[in-house]
Amino acid sequence: MNYSKVAKYIASWLADYCNISNLEGFIIGISGGIDSALTSTLCAQTGKKTLLVNMPIRQSPAEYSRAQSHIFDLKSKFNNVEEIEIDLTPLFDLLEKTVPETTAKNDLSMANSRARLRMTTLYAIGQANACLVVGTGNKIEDFGVGFYTKYGDGGVDISPIADLTKSQVMGLSIEIGIIDEIIRAKPTDGLWGDNRSDEDQLGASYPELEWAMAFTGEEIELNEREKAVLKIYRKFNTINKHKMEPIPVCKIPSALN
Repeated sequence: MNYSKVAKYIASWLADYCNISNLEGFIIGISGGIDSALTSTLCAQTGKKTLLVNMPIRQSPAEYSRAQSHIFDLKSKFNNVEEIEIDLTPLFDLLEKTVPETTAKNDLSMANSRARLRMTTLYAIGQANACLVVGTGNKIEDFGVGFYTKYGDGGVDISPIADLTKSQVMGLSIEIGIIDEIIRAKPTDGLWGDNRSDEDQLGASYPELEWAMAFTGEEIELNEREKAVLKIYRKFNTINKHKMEPIPVCKIPSALN
């Protein structure tokens, strides 16, 4: 992949889409991870207004620090970049106290609620500033294992890096100068308030999942680890299919009209 040309292509695509939409720029949630760092940098390269929003919810110090380091770096390079920080912890605390106890004690439900609070915040600020909400999902997350929150980080207007694998995201990030602190960090979704990585949750690394997504060979020739990775990929691809397909619509038969 020619990363230099790809970076220019994505930035041009973003600018064109913004112009067609008759809006002023972009808004991105900054997590401290490589996907949001790459996406926000590509948005900044358009020259249009780029709002970087850090929305900690009981965030780990490492994630918060990386997010702030990236925001500082991008602001030092582009005068069209603006920073907004909103501590959503009090809002999340209130939600936790308001919902039924069984919901508050369901870790996955509350983790996904963090992502949905952030989505709501981004759309509120984005609409007030005539900005598009920009997705940060990559190809493996969005179309392979469905590793995102429905109507959370999956609730966006545009997805500029969703045709790039995680390995390509890494290569492009190095090409355009994302800070080493983020390049070296283990990928994490940042929804748990601890240091668990994406690989901890998925059971396979992104290079392994990329291999599984592209696999078309004979399974009988695979070693035990490859068989295990393929099983992991297929499990997540199946259970998260509802995220990757259009919302089912009940079509009324013409005979009933």
